[in-house]
Amino acid sequence: MKNSFFLKSTDEKSIALRVKQLEIGNVGFYSVGLYPASLAYNCAMLSEESRLLLAPREGRELLGAFSSESLQDMEDIYIRRMKNMATHLVDGSLCVNTLSYLLLNCELVVLSANSNYIEDDLKEACRLRDELNREEVVIACLVGSFCHDELTSRSYLLCQEQPNLAFFSGFHRHGALRNPCDSFTANFCHPEAITALFGSRLLDKLSPNIQVTPGIHNIEGQYIKAAKNISSIFAGFAHTYHKDNPGLLPTLLTLLLDQCLDQAAKVSMKRIDRKALYEQQLFPITELGYGVQLIEAAILRDGGMATVRDHTFSQLTAMVADVKGSMMQPQTGKPTRNFQVGQILATKMLALNRCPSGLEELIDWCQSLGLRRGGLEGITSLQYWPMILESYSIQLEDASMINLLYISIFGTNEARKIAYEVLSNSRELTTYCKESVKPIEGEKFTKLLDRLRDKNAEQIIVKSIASNFIDNNEIANYLDDYTAIQEKPSYSTQLIRLIQDL
Repeated sequence: MKNSFFLKSTDEKSIALRVKQLEIGNVGFYSVGLYPASLAYNCAMLSEESRLLLAPREGRELLGAFSSESLQDMEDIYIRRMKNMATHLVDGSLCVNTLSYLLLNCELVVLSANSNYIEDDLKEACRLRDELNREEVVIACLVGSFCHDELTSRSYLLCQEQPNLAFFSGFHRHGALRNPCDSFTANFCHPEAITALFGSRLLDKLSPNIQVTPGIHNIEGQYIKAAKNISSIFAGFAHTYHKDNPGLLPTLLTLLLDQCLDQAAKVSMKRIDRKALYEQQLFPITELGYGVQLIEAAILRDGGMATVRDHTFSQLTAMVADVKGSMMQPQTGKPTRNFQVGQILATKMLALNRCPSGLEELIDWCQSLGLRRGGLEGITSLQYWPMILESYSIQLEDASMINLLYISIFGTNEARKIAYEVLSNSRELTTYCKESVKPIEGEKFTKLLDRLRDKNAEQIIVKSIASNFIDNNEIANYLDDYTAIQEKPSYSTQLIRLIQDL
């Protein structure tokens, strides 16, 4: 998929013309769900003349994503401006904008659909773009969940399948976007730095309250959004179920954030264009606002250092803020929809003293309290979680918190009972947080120290220190024998072992 502002502009004259077009160009949002509609309302509040155009999906109402309660709080003058963004005149008659209209009249088109529609929308947008001879219109998405192919039973990121697809990301609670005094940050990411720069400039001009900066990490941005939507469920659960345990919350929330970023750093290593991403740009990415050109993490492997993570994307402030913001209990207004799922989960578990019997029961709980299934992207991503771990070679210790949430909903009856004991008990949950992040093959020597009263353990420790050499096989054999004769482990230990065996 070719996707750039300068595909056909090759000589200086055509490039100069293209730059001028981009400086005054429009942005279009196709498929107007709650987020793009809220963003449009923000633009309507703060500007009489907007460069934003909207095109609702066929058969959908422009304001259909808003609740009746929200609509009552919205002002008519701004609603009229929104409707102007979504319509145009043809021979004196008012017509609703279509995807074709956006491609003809915008330089950047954002496909706003969720995972149910986004792949078909992208195919149609590319087809129409070629048909209309508008190849230099850049297409972006903002879908915050993993896609899934039922035929191959494969889950993936759309930006991984289409590496040149732009991604728009930032933390914006929908209710807060209707506050004229609040401000927000966002990132527009495209693997070509010059396209990222011009795309962010287009979006940055939509509203003075929404400040957009460029980035090149579209794949990482989409992964983070999908993973943070799951993490937000856990955060909502923790804030509600353990509201009287303030010592536990910082640990939980820090782990959720760190693991989300660590997972994205693993995903970054899977980029087929990773070398070109940093070395074949028009200018260094520090020109886009990155502090340094590259941040990598390594481990000791076979006597040498092996790079296993790429954390360069973590310099994109809005991207990280999106994760943090989605896990916060707001002082005013409602939290994100995924956070609300976690709150509902906690409330029901407190009432029933058990985990949900499965995904269907959790969805029933949510829908009975007014949450629409289509907006619960965190649940959509969570059901494909094991396939995502496998696809991106994510270690269990880097995903232990989401693993726990997954087991509590999708596990066997016995697994869900154990998960409940961990989730409902502050000490068990803290122990799980501590132990589950340790590498499966790591900390053998530490485990020996925990068994120092045993003479065999003491002998191995003394011999290792004296010889300045650790025999991992000897330690592993000892630990296997020791574990076999121990009393029943704690619930957190049982759960960690259960997850490792999946």
